[in-house]
Amino acid sequence: MRKLLFAALFILITNAICAQTQRESDLRFAFALSPQISWLKSDHADVDGNGSSFGYNFGVVMDKFFAPNYAISTGLTINTTGGTLKYIEGGDFTIGGKPTELEPGESLEYRLKYLEIPLSLKLQTNDQQRTSFYGVFGLSANINVKTNDGSGNSLSNEVRDLFGSYHFGGGMQYSLGGNSYLSFGMHYNQGFNDITKNKDFDDKTVLNRLVFQLALIF
Repeated sequence: MRKLLFAALFILITNAICAQTQRESDLRFAFALSPQISWLKSDHADVDGNGSSFGYNFGVVMDKFFAPNYAISTGLTINTTGGTLKYIEGGDFTIGGKPTELEPGESLEYRLKYLEIPLSLKLQTNDQQRTSFYGVFGLSANINVKTNDGSGNSLSNEVRDLFGSYHFGGGMQYSLGGNSYLSFGMHYNQGFNDITKNKDFDDKTVLNRLVFQLALIF
């Protein structure tokens, strides 16, 4: 019975691969490496954004075309980002696992690393002289994997494990021949829920990013 099940599964997988091979343009993968500038913004009167952070986002992106010029885009990337917040009245924090009091006017740097899973609608023009243009908009889920204050001290007690964001942007793709392309784009990404969880600040601190995406599509 198990042999029959494995045989049936093998046939289904083989048929799926063959069908996909016949429609090779329907599915495209890309390796993306994206420098980015990020900053934090709070709606609390005593918390100010106090500088941006340079980071990067890299990983694999997949486009599934459901029509010649329209695709659903997703993937899995490592997002290294952050920003700095200035606490005008100071406050109590947990830094490196220890209770710490910030003095009035003191700033705290947040260096953040997330696993990011985007889901986007991609609209793409036809190739003209080996060049096409695209636009994307969609949502992202972000899972925190590491956070510190820039000096190696953990801020895990100050940052939420999950946050959501939306993004939009566009760019161009240059054909290298066949199904291979170089892609250059600029995307704006903004969080829509609070990334911090300090109980003394009833605020909404969101993460904003300006992403310069470089990708090799194959």
